[in-house]
Amino acid sequence: MTVNALSARFSAPGGPDVIEVVSTTIGAPANGQVLVRQTAIGLNYQDAYHRSGLFTVPLPSGIGMEAAGRVEAVGPEVEGFRVGDRVAYGGVGPGAYADWRLVPAGRLVPIPDSVSDEQAAAVIMKGMTAEFLLNRCYPLKAGEVALVYAAAGGVGLIAGQWGRHLGARMIGVAGGEEKCKLALDNGYEVVIDRRRENVAERVKELTKGVGVHVVYDSVGKASFKDSLASLAPRGYFVSFGATTGPAPPVEAASLMGGGSLYFTRPTLATYVARREDLVKSAKAVFDLVSSGTIKVKIGQRFSLKNAIAAHRALEAGETVGSSILVP
Repeated sequence: MTVNALSARFSAPGGPDVIEVVSTTIGAPANGQVLVRQTAIGLNYQDAYHRSGLFTVPLPSGIGMEAAGRVEAVGPEVEGFRVGDRVAYGGVGPGAYADWRLVPAGRLVPIPDSVSDEQAAAVIMKGMTAEFLLNRCYPLKAGEVALVYAAAGGVGLIAGQWGRHLGARMIGVAGGEEKCKLALDNGYEVVIDRRRENVAERVKELTKGVGVHVVYDSVGKASFKDSLASLAPRGYFVSFGATTGPAPPVEAASLMGGGSLYFTRPTLATYVARREDLVKSAKAVFDLVSSGTIKVKIGQRFSLKNAIAAHRALEAGETVGSSILVP
């Protein structure tokens, strides 16, 4: 069995224009593989990291880490999946920007009937990121105060709703009136407009000088000092992204001087490396989507052939919520 597939690739790091959509031939699935006809593809900032060279990948390379679709063929030694099953994945490795893809069966998860393919593609990786951050990296508890950057982005909107579900007090950071309002509608008690307010000063005002228990920071370089200054003594600085560049090196003295602070730079890949953790994380996400606790905001839809435009919008900060590519 062979299929003709369209996929987005790049041969050298650079801006969005290095992306090419090409036609390739895909053969039958090998041992442990499943052939998926993809119906919706998630767009993540990590995709831009790979394309730009911030995160190094072997070249030439595909792009994209999450998608949803239907099983069209199953390779030898695959258990638990059959033709026609609706499936999703997040974090398999670059190559999700395609209409067909061979995927290791061990990294696929089933999509429940109550979740659409578009919802699954928009939420699986971002939702699992929110799950590991709030449930396992720093287990957020009822009554605690959390600060979340990019609160109107894909992960940020999910984190706001998840944190409210846990009973935490959620403070968001976003840029501009529209994004601040969107975040307020998605679980945040207060949203700080970084364009006109000093984040650390506003946090101290909101917490009566104490600071927050945890900062979830996906911004990196530009927000580093404010994140440290926003923490309460023995607070946790969770740096999980670098949209403005990598966070600077952390000096032990700065953690001591800030009040015995903790710093960590986690990745989703580590937290879902074991299949049992992957399945549990995805199930937790889909359960909250199914119950209506988490509402998936798909702010933009781009065709697969318009992957360049999608990356331009993403890096310009023009996207709101989650974005998907449609093959």
